[in-house]
Amino acid sequence: MKEPRPHILFITLSNIGDAVMTTPVLERLHQLHPDAVIDIVADRRSSEIFSHCPYRGAIIHKEKKAGLRGLWDLVRTLRRQRYDLVVDLRTDGLAWLLRARRRLTKARRQPRGPHAVEDLISIIDAVDPGRIIPPATVWLGSAERERARRWLATLPEGPWLALGPGANWPPKIWPLEHFEALIRSVADRFSGLVLLGGPDDRGRCARLAADAPLPVADLAGETSLLEAAAVLEGCAAFVGNDSGLGHLAAAADTPTLTLFGPGRPERYHPWGEKARWLRADETRIDRLDAETVAKALREMLP
Repeated sequence: MKEPRPHILFITLSNIGDAVMTTPVLERLHQLHPDAVIDIVADRRSSEIFSHCPYRGAIIHKEKKAGLRGLWDLVRTLRRQRYDLVVDLRTDGLAWLLRARRRLTKARRQPRGPHAVEDLISIIDAVDPGRIIPPATVWLGSAERERARRWLATLPEGPWLALGPGANWPPKIWPLEHFEALIRSVADRFSGLVLLGGPDDRGRCARLAADAPLPVADLAGETSLLEAAAVLEGCAAFVGNDSGLGHLAAAADTPTLTLFGPGRPERYHPWGEKARWLRADETRIDRLDAETVAKALREMLP
């Protein structure tokens, strides 16, 4: 009689960038248990990142706004399954409320370094230390890539520069006039401009598109997370504020330059060999001048 496949529960983080930074841990877990089905607990919006993960089982949503009642509903749902292993990157307590043979949580971990990925991977190091940390990953389907191809086909043949001028907090947002100066400074290196962001970024992107010296594909508010990642996969470089887009770009293996004002870039910069970041003086992002960013971008390009 064939042995049943191991069943693992992976509890990831909530925000888009944070969820992307958990994918190296998920990949490491898959390397350790290649035959396992891995159920994933994630927030409703960021769970899209895991839609095409080839070894996942169910995706269970944690509703952040549902409070204690939502947490209890989640526990009742998860207790219907007995897991061989629960890996909880989010809390120290939830794993102990579930039916599991083994649990790995944040307690007693010893981070490898200052970055969040180095911290999270140490939870797996507790049972299998020392392996190389996998890159961040975004799994794309043919539909997302086809949609991206159609959008990018409106531009002249590449290379294309992608920009993410928005963020979820005003002090993180590099001034639009600086983005405009950056575009003028590097226009000779690109044949088109791609603007990405959510619905709240439409006005900002429209202003950049109106004065751009390059053909523009303004996709603000038009893409899903995976469609944005597929678009970024086709671009030569991405420059943006500290937001989820930078993490998606790095996971898509696109050269990425993230601009930090406040925040902790040594801990939260996008994870990847092609990811770089700049930090403004005194954490005032408006003090990061366009020519400094343009110089760093040119150095990233072939």
